[in-house]
Amino acid sequence: MDYKYLHNIDAPEDLRKLPENVLREVSDEVRECLIDTITKVGGHLGAGLGTVELTVALHYIYNTPTDKIVWDTGHQAYPHKILTGRRDSLKTIRQKDGLSGFLKRSESVFDDFGAGHATTSISAALGMAAARDQMKQDYKVVSVIGDGAMTGGLAYEAMNNCGILKSDILVVLNDNNMSIAPNVWALSNYFSEIFASPSGKKLRARIAGVAGKMDPFGDRIKDLAHRIEGGMKALITPGMLFEALGFRYFGPINGHNIQQLVKMLSGIRDMKGPILLHTITQKGKGYGPAERDVQFLHAIGKVDKITGKAVATKPPATPAAPTFQKIFGEAMVEIMSTAPNVVGITAAMPDGTGLDIVQKQFPTRVYDVGIAEGHGVTFAAGLATQGVVPVVAIYSSFLQRAFDHIVHDVAIQHLHVVFALDRSGVVGADGPTHHGVLDLAYLRIIQGMVVMVPKDEQELRNMLYTAIHSYTAGPVALRYPRGSGVGAAVAPMQPVAIGKSETLRSGSDVAMIVAGPLVYKALAAAQQLAVEGIQCEVINARFVKPLDTEMIRDVASRIGKIVTIEDGQIEGGFGSAVAEVVAQNAQWQCSLRIHGYADLFVEHGTQDELHADHKLDAAGIVEVVRDFLSEVAVRKVLS
Repeated sequence: MDYKYLHNIDAPEDLRKLPENVLREVSDEVRECLIDTITKVGGHLGAGLGTVELTVALHYIYNTPTDKIVWDTGHQAYPHKILTGRRDSLKTIRQKDGLSGFLKRSESVFDDFGAGHATTSISAALGMAAARDQMKQDYKVVSVIGDGAMTGGLAYEAMNNCGILKSDILVVLNDNNMSIAPNVWALSNYFSEIFASPSGKKLRARIAGVAGKMDPFGDRIKDLAHRIEGGMKALITPGMLFEALGFRYFGPINGHNIQQLVKMLSGIRDMKGPILLHTITQKGKGYGPAERDVQFLHAIGKVDKITGKAVATKPPATPAAPTFQKIFGEAMVEIMSTAPNVVGITAAMPDGTGLDIVQKQFPTRVYDVGIAEGHGVTFAAGLATQGVVPVVAIYSSFLQRAFDHIVHDVAIQHLHVVFALDRSGVVGADGPTHHGVLDLAYLRIIQGMVVMVPKDEQELRNMLYTAIHSYTAGPVALRYPRGSGVGAAVAPMQPVAIGKSETLRSGSDVAMIVAGPLVYKALAAAQQLAVEGIQCEVINARFVKPLDTEMIRDVASRIGKIVTIEDGQIEGGFGSAVAEVVAQNAQWQCSLRIHGYADLFVEHGTQDELHADHKLDAAGIVEVVRDFLSEVAVRKVLS
């Protein structure tokens, strides 16, 4: 598309050369570029549409990259990518070897901090401001955080520290909840502009100067002036909390009024101490379908630009199986219909975890704690002390944030809390911030934790039933991947024996012990190897903790060659658990290969692409088993 201004903006310095009166047109072009690109290739759309004017204004007023802008999570930072040299490569976003869907320090000098989890921006920005002060340098630091992220405690911990340090920092609260009426904006804008204007600052300085010469009476004058200003703000704005934390509060202002944003940012840019600017924006702004359905168009695949509807694709030969998330949600409804003491807990992701299905049936028995995973876990612990069985459904990588809460508040007290870890293994386009490849390692080291890994839809149902009804001695976790199941038939739920595996295929040359749905790829690999005369035993581990040590003893003694396979990190994971058992029983004389992800952060790509890259598809498993058997044979010859 031909743009009047945007085609000539390859960096923010190009933007800053333009006259202020064309910034409205620039904003319109950024929004059009975002809509035109993301509707074709997919990605996060709604949040970025809401921050277009804010992004333009920030890069116009602040001298980036010398000045630092820290964006929370990156969902809202697509316009930032467009203005910082990535306009033409935006079409590769979230694709293998393309742009990251989040900010990434290695991707651009303008990406000052990378994060895929919310509430980090104020802490990171404060750290940068403290570093600036330590090194006696001179630059500005801005944090842009969404109102949703303000449900996380980390944001308030950082703000409290800001108030104590009194560092020069600007926090922009990008509020797209639309809970403040337009008429409030007008009043608040008027007073905020007075407080930020040169005349307002001069008046404040004069009062302070005169009062300073009238001690002790002057202190009373300064206190009165401060209380008048604070009282005016408190009367008409929600700024009392931020002022109490040590911030000078401005807003709320209309975050889509580019002239007003530029004026406000110009006025507060050189103020000292912590400043908070509260902007009101509309998620999906300027794109009708996104304005009408902000939840659906938060993140999209390819859609029709006019209607916002998903682009029709050729239907698969066989219909896609239900997602694991849907299977989980429906199973929860079944269980909760007969177990009144069971509740669900989500950290701002009811639709992503499948608990939205439960919410519709049992609206008072699902708790959304906001983006506050640690609180959610300790909240669950409190419920468990009173005989309630909480099922905490949180994305695998997000639960990492609550590790200490799991240990200290749940496991040590042997509380019956069930953890349902969605998005385990590699998740695709969201990349390393969202891959759930560490959960097996960090969960299995927790004393008393039971870790279940279902291979398919029915086993997920059975394990959820077991976790809620059969094992009550402590915490239980079950982890399952993002996306469609394997197509297994769904039957009534029944308990699973704790710590017992199942053998899916017998063999004599090598045993593949697999955690999770990858067992089906192992079965496909075993069929290919059988053609070559290699007979593979394929075992569905079911449990990472407690392990089926009897099964391991059997295959170690009978076959003597084991390959463990997991959709997780090798170090400390499922294979490491098996290796510990084998190492403690040297008499078995068993050779072992651990197969999973190496000691690196897996980049983004589709799940199939990433499995193929890391030899976790059927063809890759065949190659791994062949190489392993060859190495064992060579060692025998050399010995």
